[in-house]
Amino acid sequence: MNIEMQLKGKLIAAVKELYGQEINEKQAQVQITRKDLTGDFTIVVFPLLKVSKKSPEDTANDIGEYIKNNDETVSNFNVVKGFLNIELAADYWLNLVNEIVAQDKHGYVTADENSPLVMIEYSSPNTNKPLHLGHIRNNLLGYSVSRIAEANGNRVVKTNIVNDRGIHICKSMLAWKKWGEGCTPESTGKKGDHLVGDFYVMFDKKYKAEISTIIEEKISEYTPIKDSEDFKATFSALKAKKKTKEGLNETEVEQLKACEELSKYAENNAPLIIEAREMLLKWEAKDKEVYADWKMMNQWVYAGFDVTYKKLGVDFDKIYYESETYTEGKDMVLQGLEKGAFYRREDGSVWCDLSDKGLDEKLLLRKDGTSVYMTQDIGTAKLRYDDFDIDKMVYVVGNEQDYHFQVLALLLDKLGFKWGKDLMHFSYGMVELPHGKMKSREGTVVDADDLVDEMVKTARQMSKELGKLDGYTEEEAEEVFKMIAHGALKYFILKVDPRKNMTFNPEESIDFNGNTGPFIQYTHARIKSIFRKAAEKGIEISDKAPTNVEIGEKENNLIRTIANFPNVVAEAGKTLSPAVIANFAFDLAKAYNQFYHDCPILFEEDENIRMMRLVLCKTVAKTLKNAMWLLGVDVPEKM
Repeated sequence: MNIEMQLKGKLIAAVKELYGQEINEKQAQVQITRKDLTGDFTIVVFPLLKVSKKSPEDTANDIGEYIKNNDETVSNFNVVKGFLNIELAADYWLNLVNEIVAQDKHGYVTADENSPLVMIEYSSPNTNKPLHLGHIRNNLLGYSVSRIAEANGNRVVKTNIVNDRGIHICKSMLAWKKWGEGCTPESTGKKGDHLVGDFYVMFDKKYKAEISTIIEEKISEYTPIKDSEDFKATFSALKAKKKTKEGLNETEVEQLKACEELSKYAENNAPLIIEAREMLLKWEAKDKEVYADWKMMNQWVYAGFDVTYKKLGVDFDKIYYESETYTEGKDMVLQGLEKGAFYRREDGSVWCDLSDKGLDEKLLLRKDGTSVYMTQDIGTAKLRYDDFDIDKMVYVVGNEQDYHFQVLALLLDKLGFKWGKDLMHFSYGMVELPHGKMKSREGTVVDADDLVDEMVKTARQMSKELGKLDGYTEEEAEEVFKMIAHGALKYFILKVDPRKNMTFNPEESIDFNGNTGPFIQYTHARIKSIFRKAAEKGIEISDKAPTNVEIGEKENNLIRTIANFPNVVAEAGKTLSPAVIANFAFDLAKAYNQFYHDCPILFEEDENIRMMRLVLCKTVAKTLKNAMWLLGVDVPEKM
């Protein structure tokens, strides 16, 4: 039984003994004492006044005396208005430290074969471009959430869906076919995902040039505007004005409509997009040449992704490919059409009407029979539940897809799958750099590989300037540089509430002071340094702290923080928020450094106090390591 439950039991017993009344657990309110008050746990007595028929202060004093006399773990109490602050005996806290030291995974719940099976999907890259900063946040969140779910006693399957088909893939393929001159990753010296991404950007530039040409040719048929530059300026101004309070007048509404029609015509009739659509149809028909090019270029990208995933320290238990799941989705959509869940329009396209749910109509199959993202997700969901007896499915996908997953759950429900409505979309905010948003098609994204390499470079430079790794071999130093860089990147991204948009600042993330990964890593390394110095002095650190010593305020704060770790893990599991773990780790590191500053350890003359503090250091190191493991961050032995 944990101490909160123990105190609740004593409170219920006290009320019955003192006032002859029974109270339930909801009325027995026990919480951690505020930092500005003296005490470890606080009992709120206001809900008990009807029972005691006394003032808050008298009620608190009655109950405090009873608990102190009937619970040997309680050493004292004080009353502040209607709050009873309980102080626990030093030996209680030290026995707790000894219990924690004996546990390998303090704060974790171990799963067994009957534990719930949770599948967590993250990454979901497209094979037309390399992973970028947005993917970094996705992968780090997904990987950390999977570890948090595991630490809460779940069996976990980490999964990825690779979007390896569709019009966007054909864009890269077509550009390579037209202008690539047979180049390969080997011939260019480029990672495969980077090479394919370059052709995606090339397609977009040439496609936009074709759109501009068509607008120039057709402008007089649609609008009174004379040239394409004026068209762009007018179109942009009208769209901006539409969003203002003033809005558009009747003439401007007509102008905007004409601009939209011309723009749509140009986008749909540019030769490149027509060729890309034709290529997609050939791919779906398994055209030998198109399929061979698709396989070759996808293999280039997969090899590139594997390198990036290794750099990020993430992995998967099962990878699904859209090219293998979309046919299952198409079959399910056609079955839904037969059952009347969906309907076909005159042009042959298949839709679902969700107006009864307050939503709009959703396209499921295009008029040419090709599938859309939703079709693939329907098929993937079905295959996953066929492959695994999942109790919970979590999709780690950005908040721009909130509507998509709302619709997916409804569609699966319409198809008769009982688990459809139970799918969970872990929706997170976007990540930007200080200079703003990124666009893949325009080649303005921050490449994941480049960012990780730059982080390592920055860690190397800062560490050398601060003299953090003096005396290391070159190989040892390089490993620590990587550990610091990865810790800085992961921690900075994961410490932010995942629901919020965030700005990633590489230089700020790698600071050795403040709420950063390197600060926490350095705290762990500092503790390990103390242990090495203890060994040099011939001091053997026990696995148990002496319990017959007094503990000071800094030690008490440290132990209370460590003791709360299981609650933090549980809260992170409930909210699926790595930020809860990250901020706990920072609070623990801060508390330790205050303790380290104020309390002598190796130079403490009293052997029992010195050993107690060394065992406490061991507990802190273990808890920091366990907390950072949940974030996918390694902590160094020395630094």
